[in-house]
Formats: sequence, structure tokens, C-alpha cells
Amino acid sequence: MSGYSSIEWTEASWNPVTGCSKVSPGCRNCYAERMAKRLMATGHPHYKAGFHVATHDDALTVPLCWKRPRMIFVNSMSDLFHEDVPVEFIQKVFEVMRQASRHTFQVLTKRSARLVRLNPEIDWPENVWMGVSIETERYLFRADHLRETGATIRFISFEPLLGPMPELDLTGIDWVIAGGESGPGARPMEKSWAIGIKEQCVRAGVPFFFKQWGGVWKKRAGRFLEGQEWNEMPRAAARSG
Repeated sequence: MSGYSSIEWTEASWNPVTGCSKVSPGCRNCYAERMAKRLMATGHPHYKAGFHVATHDDALTVPLCWKRPRMIFVNSMSDLFHEDVPVEFIQKVFEVMRQASRHTFQVLTKRSARLVRLNPEIDWPENVWMGVSIETERYLFRADHLRETGATIRFISFEPLLGPMPELDLTGIDWVIAGGESGPGARPMEKSWAIGIKEQCVRAGVPFFFKQWGGVWKKRAGRFLEGQEWNEMPRAAARSG
């Protein structure tokens, strides 16, 4: 699966890795797992194993063929730092991102412990944004791990947001996304949780992007938070310190 993406904060997706496994409550209603099962049923060659982790050498060079610069979400159907993805393959992905310098790549993981462990083995290109996904206050340690990486732009995705985040440390964080869960079995997000994150971002001067309220019919719920859409993106200039 590569090409146009309907995700609000990116333009395209690139999946040199497919498949994943659940590591925390945010994974319970994984959209990628549902999609992988459908793709396996249609005979898609990258989903012969369903949602089991698989690497795809034939997909590695895809971004090099895209001439127009674009924002690319890496592995929307997996987690690049999954324990079953070899270090050597991760390094190949980073090398392609370096070569495709006209694009901006957004990498998102829940496996922050492996991310920080592999950080010394990664040569971080300036066009790679690194993020962690955090669903409840219990997993804020992922942001601490993120701060230890050499990424130029670091971001947090609070999606699905499953609880309040009353005391965020946004030091060294360049961007925050928040959103409710969507699809079958979606768990509700309270308005105060999203507003609390937004207000902390405003105070800290961190760009804030409100992705969605979510729910089974997410388009009906819309994207307005306190009467407006929040579509802020990271500043292009590198962070000092």
C-alpha cells in the first residue's frame, strides 16, 4: 500500500513494512489490522501473511520515483521499530529517506524502547520527522525516549486519545497531534481531554493539530475543536538545544 493518503496530517503513505502486533490499549481496534485482512482476501501480494510482520524490498525505492515533493507517512500499516523488523532493514529505509531528500517523512512508533536503543545506529536525515504514539498518561515515557533520539523534528500523536493528559512535558517536542478513535468499537474521547492538550501546546508554543473526534462515523463528528480547526504544523527551522 503506497500512494495517496486520506490521513489529515500527511499526503501519502509508504509501506516497506506491513503487519504488526498489539503492545498497548491503543492497539485494540487497530485500523491497519482490519485493512490487512481485507487486502489478504483480495490477494494483495504484500498481505499473503495477513497482519504478520513482513518486509518488502520491492517497496523500498517507491519514494524515489515520486517527483513532486510530498509529506509521506512511513508504515501506516505497521511499525518500523517492531521487534520483528531487522535493524539492517530499518537502516535501508532510512537510507532511502536520505536519498529522497525532496520529501518529508513522518515515522510513528509505539515501540519507543527499541527506538531509543537503535538511535546510535541510525544516521538521522533532516527530512525525517520522528514521532511516538501515546494513548494514556501511563505511556508518556515514550516521549522521554523520543527526546533521546537524534531526530530533527520530534512529535507526539495522542491518538486514539483514551484519557486526560494533565501534565505534559513538551520540552524538545516540535509538534502534537490529538484525535479520537474511529471505526467499529471506537472508544469515546472526552472534550476536556482534547482541550487540555491544546491549551498546554498553546502555552508551550508547540504547534497543535486536531485530527478528529472519531467515533463510528468520524466524518459526521468532524474536526472542529472550540469552534475551529487546528491544523498547525512544525516549523521548518531546526530546534535549538
